[in-house]
Amino acid sequence: MTGRPRWLKLLLYIALVLAGVFFVIPVLWTVVSSFKQENDIQSYPPQWLPSPFTLESYTTVLTQYPYLRWLLNSVVIAVVATLGILVCSTMAAYALARFRFRGRRVLYQLIIVMLLIPIQAYVIPLYLMSSRAHLLNTYPGLVLPLVANVTSIFILHAFFRDLPDELEQAARIDGAGEFRIFWQVMLPLSKPALSTVAILTFIANWNQFLWPLIAVRNDDMMPLPVAISRYWGAVNQNASFQYGTALAACSMAVIPTIVVYLALQRYFVEGIANSGIKG
Repeated sequence: MTGRPRWLKLLLYIALVLAGVFFVIPVLWTVVSSFKQENDIQSYPPQWLPSPFTLESYTTVLTQYPYLRWLLNSVVIAVVATLGILVCSTMAAYALARFRFRGRRVLYQLIIVMLLIPIQAYVIPLYLMSSRAHLLNTYPGLVLPLVANVTSIFILHAFFRDLPDELEQAARIDGAGEFRIFWQVMLPLSKPALSTVAILTFIANWNQFLWPLIAVRNDDMMPLPVAISRYWGAVNQNASFQYGTALAACSMAVIPTIVVYLALQRYFVEGIANSGIKG
């Protein structure tokens, strides 16, 4: 921004404010409408503030539906998959960035190419493999396909690659082996990148929809995104759609992602700046 005319800075700030408002308004409308009565949600002209204020939708969600079970499923899937991604992607990225072996560049390029392949391209063979391994309708069947995360390898590889070689050489002079260098030297320095990966992968795993939709048939195993999409069908096929309960379910579903982001936000910007994801 340094050296740019004031009018250009003003236009940029206005554009940022408008973009922020554009994204925030639907979220605010969802939260506010979840405290309204059902008839007031679709009223015209629309009213922003709920009158009267009611918790009826939240009570319905928590008492008439297995919402806590769906929430537990999402927590297990997101947490276990994120931990698996951190372990596997950290070791893979470190090996690709710091070790020298034949075929390293080709292997890394193949991994990067996988960023261009959507899940729709391989969901059928993935389903067949999971079915033959008897992993459908199970936590391992939902978690294991998520652990192979190419984006996290890309972020961590860029971070490990930019770490100074002097740190590694000094550790070797002190008698440290490869695993000790990785565990005691490189990992403590990679907190920003690990936090970035944790936030991005947790949110992505929390919002997983297509694979759980295909791999889960039992209502008790559904994560929140799939359960909300079938909100009435999962419990009562004959019930009419109620916007209030759906909005209340969506509002509560966002809370875990906000908590994770707030807990790791101080590392997030630093990790983005140091991992090669720059605009």
